[in-house]
Amino acid sequence: MLINVNPLISPEILQLIRSMGHGDKFVLSDANFPSYSHANKLYRMDGLNIPQAAEALLSHFPLDSFIDSAANRMQVDNKPDELTECHKDFIKAVKESAGDNWKIGSIERQEFYKEAKKSHLIVSTSETRPYGCFILTK
Repeated sequence: MLINVNPLISPEILQLIRSMGHGDKFVLSDANFPSYSHANKLYRMDGLNIPQAAEALLSHFPLDSFIDSAANRMQVDNKPDELTECHKDFIKAVKESAGDNWKIGSIERQEFYKEAKKSHLIVSTSETRPYGCFILTK
């Protein structure tokens, strides 16, 4: 048994985020993301939405402070500046967990898919709201 470990994080996910080094990335995805076809390693946080999973993961995962945007959202098609409710909830979770100074970037949807394939792992949630996909850099 460990103390101060968020109980929403499985031992496997905890081990993987611990093993990641500076600059490694992971995808936090909604239920609609094609996780199986894009993942090098796929882990699930079933029953959780994006803000719940983000809060749990960010309680242990340090964002990279050496780059402009260590957290990036998938852009809404043809509306790159639009923030969905899921985006807003994720931004709130980042600020509550990691502090107010983090810029949340955005990546065009098709480019996001390419970047996801290069990521260390994908953590898939039960989030059903559209465009609920994010890439975080350690």
